[in-house]
Amino acid sequence: MMDDLLTKYMLNETTPVENETINRWLGENDDNRKYFDHFKLIWDTSRELKIESKLDPEASWAEFKQLAQNRDEAPATIKSLKPVNRWLKMAAMWLVILGSAGILYTVFKPVKVNMLTLQSGKIVRKVTLSDGSSITMNKNSVLNYPDRFTGGTREISLKGEAFFDVAHDKSKPFMIHVNDVVVKVVGTSFNIKTTGANTEVIVETGVVQVIQQEIIVKLKPKEKASVQGGRLQKGSSQDELYNYYRTQKFVANKTPLWRLVDVLNEAYHANIVIDNKKLANRTITTTFKADSLDGILEVISKTLGDVKVVKKPHLIIIKN
Repeated sequence: MMDDLLTKYMLNETTPVENETINRWLGENDDNRKYFDHFKLIWDTSRELKIESKLDPEASWAEFKQLAQNRDEAPATIKSLKPVNRWLKMAAMWLVILGSAGILYTVFKPVKVNMLTLQSGKIVRKVTLSDGSSITMNKNSVLNYPDRFTGGTREISLKGEAFFDVAHDKSKPFMIHVNDVVVKVVGTSFNIKTTGANTEVIVETGVVQVIQQEIIVKLKPKEKASVQGGRLQKGSSQDELYNYYRTQKFVANKTPLWRLVDVLNEAYHANIVIDNKKLANRTITTTFKADSLDGILEVISKTLGDVKVVKKPHLIIIKN
């Protein structure tokens, strides 16, 4: 029988003549090739799996090998097998090799997941997760994530600030736990920033859900949700300054001066104040490279024309 010859082949006990017989049989038609591939797949799988049962694996294997050797080793008579008989023979071989129903536990038991923690420290860091999602972390941020995603969701947690470019997978929503809210997406890009107990989510592409207990806010591009004092609110995002740490640029487009100053204070740990409210509400349109703070302040002064920058110890004043 061909199965007997294939068993000897898998045991590396065939003669050169028998090997030639198998090669001729494989070349006759595609069905023979498919049958051989299925046979080898089952054989290889059975050897690799760890059988968790009371049976002695070595004794079982020796017994199987002895049975194979005791079979008639006469030259194989090659003939076509009926599909039903093929699958019956394959099923019987599977049961003999596995030897125990305990194999089901080995195959289907949950894969151990390792939780990883990444701290950006004093630099901007970028990480790619196992699903292909890309995350750019601002300085002094902490990300907790698994080395691989299992189950029906992809869940991580964040402290600090990060920009997410999430790989699309409708069957496994991506969920970020931050403070007392959950940000849920399928595949999109957005920025999350935490300051103490406050949280801000700004959407760049796609649709994002921000969930706080039973309250759900849906965000589209150029929209944001903020949580301050435990209250979730929805609004619009009027600029791209949130992206400065990722793009290394400060993009101001009719942006109020006070808003630009807030971002500069955060980025450079500075203490910049504006002399009066009227000046604070003046808008500015320009793009700054994220270079030295002195260079940016000089550009602000030249762009607005009648503005001066006064530097004092631990204080910078912008005034008319």
